[in-house]
Amino acid sequence: MAVEPSACPEPSSPAGTQLQRLLRMAEVQPPLRTAVVHPVDALSLTGAVEAARRGLIDPILIGPMARVRAAAQAGGLDISGLELIDVEHSHNAAARACELAARGEAAAIMKGALHTDELLEAVVAAQSGLRTDRRMSHVFVLDVPSYPRPLLVSDAALNIAPDLATKRDIVQNAIDCAHAMDIPDPKVAILSAVETVNPNMVSTLDAAALCKMADRGQIVGGRLDGPLAFDNAISVEAAEAKGIRSAVAGRADILIVPDIESGNMLAKQLFYLSNAQSAGIIMGARVPIMLTSRSDPEASRLASCALAILVSQHKPAKYLR
Repeated sequence: MAVEPSACPEPSSPAGTQLQRLLRMAEVQPPLRTAVVHPVDALSLTGAVEAARRGLIDPILIGPMARVRAAAQAGGLDISGLELIDVEHSHNAAARACELAARGEAAAIMKGALHTDELLEAVVAAQSGLRTDRRMSHVFVLDVPSYPRPLLVSDAALNIAPDLATKRDIVQNAIDCAHAMDIPDPKVAILSAVETVNPNMVSTLDAAALCKMADRGQIVGGRLDGPLAFDNAISVEAAEAKGIRSAVAGRADILIVPDIESGNMLAKQLFYLSNAQSAGIIMGARVPIMLTSRSDPEASRLASCALAILVSQHKPAKYLR
């Protein structure tokens, strides 16, 4: 049912508030047994060691033993109490992490100092045992100081040019992630450049189709609206000025982007121009996968671990095929 948008802006939150909330939710849970793939530089190893110190993960360090120990020495890190599996190179590390996760010996996977493509090649391989009936997708959880709630953006890192079926899984994965964060009825804005359906713009057609799929139970657990332009997805005033009457417009919890290019640019603009902090995770595999970047600050790495803990305890929604 359509609702009248409020003209009153909601207050913003202090920087870091939303990520701190994730950490508080996760720190009461036991550490997550995590396969850390190829942590052979001080930066990636520091993230794993600090998360272990905070009680978020119980890491299994997988990589060439000499290089992992050299990274620990370079970073001044004590890894003597951590499990270390010696493998020859990064390909072996990725394959071993998937093997441990498939056997239930690891409940999550964390990317170390290797390319994302290399890790995901192992994850999506038919023999990995980690694939499900759902396409995998990446979810950024953004803590934007000027926005009053966590803002989930998907997919800005994995699926390059998703078709409608893939977008359906992207939406459902993002909703599941929101549920794991204790957002029970997330508002999902399907983004495009405009807020009307234009037959010449595929993103608007896909947005309309996704909303109808939600009406028919093919997407569950959230409220969808689209197409919506970015301004009327996150600003009540912008939505009101356009005459958009919607429970989602101006109040979005989740932003679904048309493709990886628009999503990546949107996320990075929020990082660098709005001082947003982020956590990130891959959904849709049998275990959560943390794709931390080498440029991520410690707060983002820890929040990604917290997010993985919450997701690992949440059962994915069932929807109609």
